[in-house]
Amino acid sequence: MSNWIEASVKEVVWWTDTLFSLIVNADVEPFKAGQFTKLSMMIDDKRIARAYSYVNAPNSNDLEFYLINVMDGLLSQQLAKLTLGDTVLIESRASGFFTIDEIPASEQLFMLSTGTAIGPFLSILDQADVWQKFKQITLVHGVRLNADLSYQKKINQLQQQYTRLHYVPVVSREQAIIGLNGRITDKIIDGSLFKHSQNTTCPQNSQFMICGNPQMVKDTSALLIEQGYSRNRRREPGQITVEQYW
Repeated sequence: MSNWIEASVKEVVWWTDTLFSLIVNADVEPFKAGQFTKLSMMIDDKRIARAYSYVNAPNSNDLEFYLINVMDGLLSQQLAKLTLGDTVLIESRASGFFTIDEIPASEQLFMLSTGTAIGPFLSILDQADVWQKFKQITLVHGVRLNADLSYQKKINQLQQQYTRLHYVPVVSREQAIIGLNGRITDKIIDGSLFKHSQNTTCPQNSQFMICGNPQMVKDTSALLIEQGYSRNRRREPGQITVEQYW
């Protein structure tokens, strides 16, 4: 059974016409970076709930979620209308295993994301323990347009704090202002994605966390498996850990 509590809206940050961050305050249970919870609202006497990953670090009092206002989206359309002081229901207990303690230690970690799925990675990168398991981390963010590269200030702050963090934007539908052009899968195939790592990438020294739309997760995993990597499971540790983002 879900344990719903009220959350008060502190701020709504609009990045583009459709991308926004919802920041709320609520007395939720402790969670791990990378986990998700659910937001819900009553619409026409029916509860509509969706899962969203935390963007904030677990020790933050502000609970932050990165959303896309989906056309015809039952919940996102209503969440996009929220303003300071409004309330939304949040599930107090977080869920999910897309966390650092599920990932084997290695020299380097690649965080591969598309769209709003960069959210859980920002939460994970805000924790010092990730830097105790990996010498180098590459954050990859695949988007359609340059304007979709949200959280640039946050990423810059992380890079200043952790000099071993590499950031690689991948823009698919226009010329990239920074980073690479194309799709993440294309950049894996031609090897350009791995040129940002100072070490040779191989199953013996690399881990991959993949978070995004199901097709991206499927295609990227398949390409890595072709290159000798394997899915990470508790009984049989590997190098590929995934989370589908809808």
